[in-house]
Amino acid sequence: MYTFQIDATAPKSELYAELARAADALTSGEPDAVANMANVAALLWEYLPDVNWTGFYRVVDGELVLGPFQGKAACIRIPFGKGVCGTAAQTGETQLVEDVHAFPGHIACDANSASELVVALKRAGQVIAVIDLDSPSLNRFDAEDAKGVELLAGIIAARI
Repeated sequence: MYTFQIDATAPKSELYAELARAADALTSGEPDAVANMANVAALLWEYLPDVNWTGFYRVVDGELVLGPFQGKAACIRIPFGKGVCGTAAQTGETQLVEDVHAFPGHIACDANSASELVVALKRAGQVIAVIDLDSPSLNRFDAEDAKGVELLAGIIAARI
């Protein structure tokens, strides 16, 4: 069992630096993608305040397929270009959505979600998965969150 001394009340830059170090420690040397995604999803769930879902969708045969996560049961398959996750997968760009109900084509896996942050993980320039974070609060995520999760994505992309 791993234990980390991460201060969830620290400024976001410090919080994400600590999460990046922990994610690196959890995934370093572990070749199993599912184990690595599961540990990172659990890490984000435990230490990020005000989230109701943290997890991964993997690219499988040209669509997103649910990967390891923490939270309520979720949509299993998402086509590229559909919803926030599908848009991130199709464009390869981070999607920072202040109000998911205003996002065209939003897929409501959890009716309690109000805002969302999705970051694409890339290997050799190709999207291989996305990290998806949901919150029950409007405007929960900002540019600092996006930058922090992009840092995590860069660390673990080669490990999944």
